[in-house]
Amino acid sequence: MSTRLKIAVLGTGMMGLPMARRLARAGHEVHAWNRTRAKAEPLAADGATVHDSAADAVRGVDFAVSLLENGAIVGDVLFNLGVAEAMPRGSLFIDMASIQPREAREHAARLQALGVQHLDAPVSGGTLGAEAGTLAIMAGGDETDFARALPVFAALGRATRVGPHGAGQLAKLANQMIVGITVGAVAEALLLAERGGADPAKVREAISGGFADSRILQVHGERMVQRDFAPRGRMTVQLKDMRNAMATVRELDFQAPITALFERLYADGVEHGLADLDQAGLFVELAQRNGMQ
Repeated sequence: MSTRLKIAVLGTGMMGLPMARRLARAGHEVHAWNRTRAKAEPLAADGATVHDSAADAVRGVDFAVSLLENGAIVGDVLFNLGVAEAMPRGSLFIDMASIQPREAREHAARLQALGVQHLDAPVSGGTLGAEAGTLAIMAGGDETDFARALPVFAALGRATRVGPHGAGQLAKLANQMIVGITVGAVAEALLLAERGGADPAKVREAISGGFADSRILQVHGERMVQRDFAPRGRMTVQLKDMRNAMATVRELDFQAPITALFERLYADGVEHGLADLDQAGLFVELAQRNGMQ
């Protein structure tokens, strides 16, 4: 690495912790903050500085990376906890959380009025991708800011600029629509095979490599076969993304009946006690509907 950057990471949960660790191990100066400080403390072993205050974490940084839970929390941290005011003029706020495109555009405008630049750059690839540095990064914002951020993205995965502010979040919504719907299709198909007397593990093996193959079939299908629903990406997170998609659908006067159906299915699963399962836990919801769980 030719340049050592000073980077704040705000939010060190399931995704933020491994991503902050990769930035530190790449040689950058990392300043970490999380509402629950204990979740950020492990980063000290990698040379990161852990702060009690989000505003303190961003003072003097080149970049601040947000991995917070939702748009309301991002806005609160930026504009109520003092982050926007504390960031140096000309620095770049990179929001890698999954929020609504409208919220990303609003945050960008408010930050730019304070002299701080903004990219929305949500990711796909889950905790495995975060740990391996193989995330797909979907960025929205100015081309010059995207170019500035490439050394940050280099430690995390493959970045693509998809358009202006908010476009990164639109790409993430598209990603999550495809993921959420495909998880449901795989679950329903494997359950049908099982109900009819076929071995679902062998069905998954048989259709691998054909037109129905996908990373969802390989990763989430394996979890379904093994009944392994330990959370990597929780049902609640998938539901949040589907609800963000439907909010954007309404704003754009767009018809999305398939996404609407799956929003309801994930909501039912959460209401039926599956909130803390992996998103592959939609399998459990569909199995219960068929008396198979």
